Amino acid sequence: MQRGTYSQAQIQAALGPVFGVDDQLIEDGTYFVVEDESKIVGCVGWSYRKSLFGGNSERNEPDPLLDFKTDSARVRAFFVDPAYARQGIGSALMMGCENALRTMGFTRVEISATLIVEPLYSKFGYKFFEHYEIALKGAESMKVVKITKEIEQDQNGVG
Repeated sequence: MQRGTYSQAQIQAALGPVFGVDDQLIEDGTYFVVEDESKIVGCVGWSYRKSLFGGNSERNEPDPLLDFKTDSARVRAFFVDPAYARQGIGSALMMGCENALRTMGFTRVEISATLIVEPLYSKFGYKFFEHYEIALKGAESMKVVKITKEIEQDQNGVG
């Protein structure tokens, strides 16, 4: 799905350092998948750790914890199989992440997103506040966007 936005060289260079699953999301129990007959067709992680994007293959230090009182939670490693696009999988994954981070007490979320997903995040009320570029080895840098959203809590502190 990224092919219309990024070159093949950018996509290849981004595999792992940018487009990669962080094992910490799995260890923390904050990674969700959607399956169709045992085939993974969508996945996403939310995080209470500092990293904003990318896999952990190049990380040499532990990823520090965020404070739900002062920091924004993260949504990371969001992928939908192109054959399953526009079938509600991305929306279901986003709702699952927001519900989970709300339950943990976070009131804000920050995401570093590829340009292709701007329509999905806009649908969920995210505000775009910074376009920037991620340097890639062996390819032109990748343009991405930082987005944020305030997460409403009910009177009991849970959404």
